[in-house]
Amino acid sequence: MAVYVASITGLSGCGENIFDQKWTEARVDTVLIYSLARPELNLPSAFDFVKRLTVELQSPGATGEWDLVVDTRDGQLVFLPPGSLGFTSEMMFLAIPGMAFNDVIKAPGDTTQYTKDTPLVVDANSVYVLRTHQGFDRFGLPCLFYGKFQPLVVDPANGSVEFEYDVSRLCDDRSLIPPD
Repeated sequence: MAVYVASITGLSGCGENIFDQKWTEARVDTVLIYSLARPELNLPSAFDFVKRLTVELQSPGATGEWDLVVDTRDGQLVFLPPGSLGFTSEMMFLAIPGMAFNDVIKAPGDTTQYTKDTPLVVDANSVYVLRTHQGFDRFGLPCLFYGKFQPLVVDPANGSVEFEYDVSRLCDDRSLIPPD
């Protein structure tokens, strides 16, 4: 027991507990991704919210992990979660229509409101809340993160969507803005 107490005390230097994580700064960014229906190869069609990276997919399972793909269905752009393409993922999301990006401050706790396997039509008047696929926190522990995104430019003719997004770096924390 003394070893455990000493190790925790050593990690908490100056009275601060390093395990007490705080989200202190919003990292809102924008990204542009393209529909899978576009004929060109090597265009980013997917996005990984954990690593904050676009992903080029030649086929949906060709590269590691990602959270959503843009595709064209019946002339409309849609967001596809991995489950809608038959892949196992913890990623789930939902649309919140009529809200501004900055007004969505907490992810709903009722997971029955989210979808894991149904495409959602891209709607510039909606904010989408998501729980990411499994990633790793700053200590290397497996985690799921919550975030939000909102389309800024929806161009079905070009098969592209530009959206703004932010993701909490706190494990399983549904807060979508840093505390004041």
